[in-house]
Amino acid sequence: MSILSTRKAEKIDSLAEGGTSLAMDALRRTFRSPVAILGLVIVGLFVILAIISPFIAPKDPYRPYPELKAELTPSNIPGPMPGFLLGSDQNGYDFFSRLLVGAQQTLFVGVFATLIGVAVGMIIGGLAGAFGGWVDSVLMRLTDIMLSIPSLLLAISIAALLPGSQWTVIIAVAMIGVPVFARLLRGAMIAQRSSDHVLAATALGVKRKTIVFRHMLPNSIGPVIVQATLTLATAIIDAAALSFLGLGDSDWRRAEWGLMLGNAQELLSVKPSLAFFPAIAIIIVALGFTLLGESMRESLDPKNRR
Repeated sequence: MSILSTRKAEKIDSLAEGGTSLAMDALRRTFRSPVAILGLVIVGLFVILAIISPFIAPKDPYRPYPELKAELTPSNIPGPMPGFLLGSDQNGYDFFSRLLVGAQQTLFVGVFATLIGVAVGMIIGGLAGAFGGWVDSVLMRLTDIMLSIPSLLLAISIAALLPGSQWTVIIAVAMIGVPVFARLLRGAMIAQRSSDHVLAATALGVKRKTIVFRHMLPNSIGPVIVQATLTLATAIIDAAALSFLGLGDSDWRRAEWGLMLGNAQELLSVKPSLAFFPAIAIIIVALGFTLLGESMRESLDPKNRR
């Protein structure tokens, strides 16, 4: 029986090899694109900065400095001065150090919001695609309800119901991506049902669990990964939007770009750079993830294959 099972698996895997080669070909075509390389460079620099920022920050980003607070008034926030490259923020903290460390917190919010959205969406989409029938109908009606609500309004509603914290922002932003990932994976798995290797596995009597986890899911996850890259960009922007609307993290001391941008909205006439630098940083990082994600999407599109 073990020899027969091994031969069955080898026969089915040989039918599925085309999916692997197409994925590798798409990856090669992605990194031949100058747009993808530019996006990868931006994302790479952002990730490196997020990792090393606590070690390269010239000052403690969570400590007020007397020399800054001495010149701090309601109508004057100190600008660049010796030892403080970008001067002070509205609370007497070193603004440049907070901007550096803010990369880490921004990446934390974006990555965890995306991971939670992917995980919950894949569970819903995987169950719907694997079982079909009434399970598919119930789960897809649930995602339809979520998709019928504008994404930012959905995030605002969730954030308003929960106590203000960083995890509230993460959960609110994550819920935006859940129906998108669920629909995407479910559609890809339904398309896999009629593929040769899945039909062969079914004809050979392979269990549904094995078919789903060994043959359908691995060949359906590519579009989900691409969408996750794009969702990371929107997650960072949506988190900043919640902070700007006063529904973000209640800890105003936390160095995070969206929160810094939200806290600076009343100080634009006093020191515009408090909002300008976090906003530019968010735009550049979102652009990097978008360029990379769009290039990956184009590479996976069958119309672009030669």
